Amino acid sequence: MPAAAIPVAPPLLVEPEFDREVPVVMPLAPKHPLQRAAEFAYSVAEWCFGVVALFLGLSVLAAIPLGQFLALGYLLEASGRVARTGRIRDGFVGVRTAALFGGIVLALSCMWLPLYFMSIEAEAARIIDPNGTVAKLWEGFLLAFAFAFGLHTVGALLWGGRLRHFMNPINIPWLAYRVVQGGLWTEARDRVWNTVVGLRLPYYFWLGLRGFVGAFLWLAFPLLLLGLGHRFPLLGLMGAGLFAIVVLYVPFMQVRFARTHRFRAFIEVLAVRQVYRRAPLAFAFALWVHLLFAMPLYLLKIEVIPRDLVFLEGLLFLLFMFPARVLGGWAYARGARRPQPRFWLVRWMGRLAVIPVVLAYVFAVWVSQHIGWQGVSTLYEQHAFLLPVPFVAWK
Repeated sequence: MPAAAIPVAPPLLVEPEFDREVPVVMPLAPKHPLQRAAEFAYSVAEWCFGVVALFLGLSVLAAIPLGQFLALGYLLEASGRVARTGRIRDGFVGVRTAALFGGIVLALSCMWLPLYFMSIEAEAARIIDPNGTVAKLWEGFLLAFAFAFGLHTVGALLWGGRLRHFMNPINIPWLAYRVVQGGLWTEARDRVWNTVVGLRLPYYFWLGLRGFVGAFLWLAFPLLLLGLGHRFPLLGLMGAGLFAIVVLYVPFMQVRFARTHRFRAFIEVLAVRQVYRRAPLAFAFALWVHLLFAMPLYLLKIEVIPRDLVFLEGLLFLLFMFPARVLGGWAYARGARRPQPRFWLVRWMGRLAVIPVVLAYVFAVWVSQHIGWQGVSTLYEQHAFLLPVPFVAWK
C-alpha cells in the first residue's frame, strides 16, 4: 500500500519582521504605604470639606427666592440617586465640586483679610491727615496689594483653583507668560463656560419646581381644610384626616418622581404601595425619620426671622431634611429590588408603626398655625415636603 501523504505547510507569504521594534510597557512602581495613606487622608479631608461647603452653599441658595427651588432640586436628586442605586453615598452629589468652590471662597477670604486691615489703617491716616504723606502711602500700598492680589487670584484660578494653587508664589509671572504666549482669553472663557454648565443649575431648578408643584397639589386641599378648622371644626377634622393619609405617600411619591423624572409619578399611588409591600419596615423607618426631623423645626417659626439669620436657619433646616430625603431613597431602593412582597404580618407591622408619628406630625402642623408668626400661612410652609427653608412669604 502506498505510504500516507505527509501534508506540507504552505510557504510563508510574508517574512516575519524580526527586527520590528516591540513596545515595552513598564509596570508602574508600587506606591509607598505612606504615600497611599497620605493620598487617602487627603481624599477624606477633601470630601469632608466638600460636605461642609456643599451645605453652606445650599443654605445660601435657600435664602434666595429662586435659589430655594435649586436647594429642593438638589435634595430630590440626592434621594433619586439613592433610590436608583441603593447606596447612601450616592446621595452626596457634587461634593468634590463643592470642595473646589469652598476652597476658592476660603482662599479669597484669607486674601481679603490683609486688604481689610490695610484699608482700616488707610482710613485712619486719611482722617488724621487727609493730605499727609502717611495717608498717601497707605492708599498706594492698598492699591498695589489689591492689584497684586487680583492678578494672583486670576493665576490661581487658571492653574485649577485649588487651595494649593493659591499658595503658589509664581502665579503672577506664570500669568504674564500665558498672556505673552496667547490664547489665554479663549482658555479662560471655555473653562468658565464648562464650569457653569457642569453645575446643571437649570436641571436642578426644573427638578425642584416640578417636585414642589407635585407635592403641593396633594397637600393644598387638606391644608386648606385644616386651616378652616378654627371656624368650622368638622372641616378641620376632615382636613386632618386627609392630611394624615397624604403624609403617608407624598415623601415616597417625590422619591419615585426623582428616580424616574416623570411627573406622572405623583399620581402612581398604587405603584408606591407595591414597592411598600416589599419593604414595609424600611418605609416605616424612613417616614419616622422624615417626620420626626421636620417637627422640631416648627419651633424656629414662632418669631420673625431676622434677615441676617436666614442663612444659619436655612443651614439647620437642610441638615435635618437631607438625611430624611436620603433615607426615603434608600427605603424605596430596598422595595424596588425585592421581587416578592413581605409576609402580611410584616406589612401590617409597618402600617401600625407609622401611626404615632403621623398623628404627632399632623398635630404639630395644626399647632403651627397658632404659634407661627405668619398665622394660617404657616400651614403651607411644609419644609418636610416643599421648600427646605425656614419660611416662605406667601403674602
